[in-house]
Amino acid sequence: MRAIAISIIAGLVSLIGPGALAADANNGAELARRWCAACHLITHNRLPMPLAASPFGSIAKRPGFNARQLSQALQAPHPRMPERGLSRDEAADIAAYIATLK
Repeated sequence: MRAIAISIIAGLVSLIGPGALAADANNGAELARRWCAACHLITHNRLPMPLAASPFGSIAKRPGFNARQLSQALQAPHPRMPERGLSRDEAADIAAYIATLK
């Protein structure tokens, strides 16, 4: 009986799709190192440098910070931010990583 229940749950989870699962902050950290570090300070353990954009830690500590809203904003074009063509999952992962810096 337990094996049947596990099979049913596994089947249902596979139908949900990756976008409905929790964001991956570790993947977000890797994406940030690859795509964001040229303009943003992306970790707490790096020395401050002249930046073109806000440090991720400062973004995370802003009043009302909301990872879901940030994820949506990352997908919209910004005049000062290069177009990366982030997928919904990639934007959610980066936002989840930034949320860990609070």
